[in-house]
Amino acid sequence: MDSDLTISTDKTRLDVALIHRFLSQESYWAANIPLEIVQRSIENSLCFGVYEGHAQIGFARVITDQATFAYLADVFVLPDYRGRGISRQLITEISAWPTLQGLRRWVLATRDAHELYAQFGFTALDQPNLFMQRKRENAYQ
Repeated sequence: MDSDLTISTDKTRLDVALIHRFLSQESYWAANIPLEIVQRSIENSLCFGVYEGHAQIGFARVITDQATFAYLADVFVLPDYRGRGISRQLITEISAWPTLQGLRRWVLATRDAHELYAQFGFTALDQPNLFMQRKRENAYQ
């Protein structure tokens, strides 16, 4: 891991304003998400902050029962820090997290990071006909 980086699950270190700003203004998956929803999602997830010194530069959260299932969500590294392998370091740390070992299934959704996640064993759904969704279009409009 980059020696200047720290990855932590300490929620008190998270820069919630930065996370909200990125998700609501720069992400394609959570555009316009309200701050209150971001706060609630953090409270109810296993969160990973990425820090260079004291500054937060990345984030991911895992929605999980820590026994059988995990959904990897809201993964990002700020644009100025991309291209340094930080996302790979973050997913490596998450994949090795002690309470996430031996899960029956991990899932995630991505438009553009398939190559990153494939390095960690993620594949397209082998039986997509088994999965269903209930989706609210434009949920944060």
